[in-house]
Amino acid sequence: LLEHLSELRVRMTRAALALALGTVVGWIVFPEVLDLLLDPYCATPQAYRDAEGNCALVALRALEPFSVKIKTSLLVGLFVGGPVIFYQLWRFITPGLTRTEKRYALPFVVLSQVMFALGLAFAYLVLPQGLRILLGFGGDQVDVILSAQEYLSFYLTTSVAFGLVFEIPLVLVFLALVQMLNSAQLRSFRPYALVLNVVVAALVTPTTDAVTLLFMAVPMALFYELAIIAARLIERARRRRTT
Repeated sequence: LLEHLSELRVRMTRAALALALGTVVGWIVFPEVLDLLLDPYCATPQAYRDAEGNCALVALRALEPFSVKIKTSLLVGLFVGGPVIFYQLWRFITPGLTRTEKRYALPFVVLSQVMFALGLAFAYLVLPQGLRILLGFGGDQVDVILSAQEYLSFYLTTSVAFGLVFEIPLVLVFLALVQMLNSAQLRSFRPYALVLNVVVAALVTPTTDAVTLLFMAVPMALFYELAIIAARLIERARRRRTT
């Protein structure tokens, strides 16, 4: 037990150092990162910005600029230090895994990061359309002034939601690997999955327009079909091993 605790302390220390170094990088490149985060807002029509047509954010509290910089730097730290953090986690859990589990676990860890990053990128493309519709609800009678804290929270919530949705196919494939689901069950559940996709897309997307909803629902439906194909391939490989 003491040996495991000592190993955990070493791994956590290295992960914390990676996060700290990444956060320092985030602090240094904060202006560039903030410009990147502002791109969806700056892509909206000029009428949806401030009185001069700028896409600058405002601070409603004295500590808000500092809070936004700290949070943004931490996010950059997680992104930059993420590979090291996952590697330390991997090295800690590896001794307790069987050879088969190791063979499956590493690809899943890598793919989960790739799929989450794809979800973030997809959200980045969808957000301008979502903001355009949301900010347009006020018409000419409402001047738009976005606070830095609220915009950052909105951006992160939407992005993380898209990232998690992009993890769904990996979850389904994992369930197929551990034989909790099979391709026949996935096919029979397909009509319900399509309806569920639309419901989840409506809850996750920041607007209620059909275009943004389709941007979320269509990839989810495609991912479901890919999960069915992957489950079928897993079953075929399993049958070959048993014959």
